[in-house]
Amino acid sequence: MSGRHFAALLRIAALALLVAFLVAPQAFAPVFAPLTQYGAPPIYDQGNLLSLALAHLGTVCLAAAASTVVAVGLGILVTRPSGAQFLPLSRTLVNIGQTFPPVAVLAVAVPLVGFGEKPTLIALFAYGLLPIFENTIVGLRTVPAAVLEAASGVGMSARQRLRAVELPLALPLILEGIRLSLVINVGTATIGSTVAAKGLGEVIIAGLLSNNNAFVLQGGLVTALMAVLLYDALAGLERRLCRTVRID
Repeated sequence: MSGRHFAALLRIAALALLVAFLVAPQAFAPVFAPLTQYGAPPIYDQGNLLSLALAHLGTVCLAAAASTVVAVGLGILVTRPSGAQFLPLSRTLVNIGQTFPPVAVLAVAVPLVGFGEKPTLIALFAYGLLPIFENTIVGLRTVPAAVLEAASGVGMSARQRLRAVELPLALPLILEGIRLSLVINVGTATIGSTVAAKGLGEVIIAGLLSNNNAFVLQGGLVTALMAVLLYDALAGLERRLCRTVRID
C-alpha cells in the first residue's frame, strides 16, 4: 500500500470516528468512563454534541468568510499604485487581532454587542485577518512582471488584468492564508463559550468546572479532529482549484 493510499484511509477512518462519536456518543462511554470519578457521566450530557460541533464550525466559517472579504480587498487595494500609501495603516489594522488576545477582544465586544455569537464572531474575524492579508499581498506581488506586461500588451485594462491574470496566479497563496486562518480559529473559537456562544468550548468548560476529565478530553479531541480534517479538506480543494485555474 502506497503512502498516499494509507493517508487517505487514515483520513477516512478519522472522519468516520468523528461522525460516529457525534451521532452516537453514548456508544463510546466505556472508553471515557475510566477518566471519571464519583459516578460522574462519562459522556457530555448537557447538550447535543453534534449540534455544538455544527454551531462551532458554522461560527468559524462565517468569521472566515468575513475575514476573507476584508483581507483580500485590503490586499488588492494596497498592491495598486493608488492604494500603496494605505499599506502601513492596513497592516496595523489587521495586526490588531494578533496583537490583542481573542479573550481581550471578547471583553471589549461583549459590552457593545452583548453575549452570544456576535462577540465571538468579532474576535475570530479580527484574529483571522492577518494570514489572509499577508498572503494576498505576497501572492499579488510575486506575479511575474513579464506576465503583467503581456496582459497589458494584449489590451487588458487594469481591472481585467487583476481579475483574469493576477488573482488566478495569486490564488494558491490566498487559499493557503484562508486555510491557515480557518484552522487556527477552529481552536480559538472554543473561547466563545465563555460569553455564552454555542460551541465545543462548552464541553471543555463544563469539564473544567466539574473536574470531569472525560468532558475536557471529548471537547479537545473533537476540536482537534475537526481542525485536522478541515485543514486536509481545504488543502485538497486548494489543489483542485489551482489545477483548474492552470488548465483554464
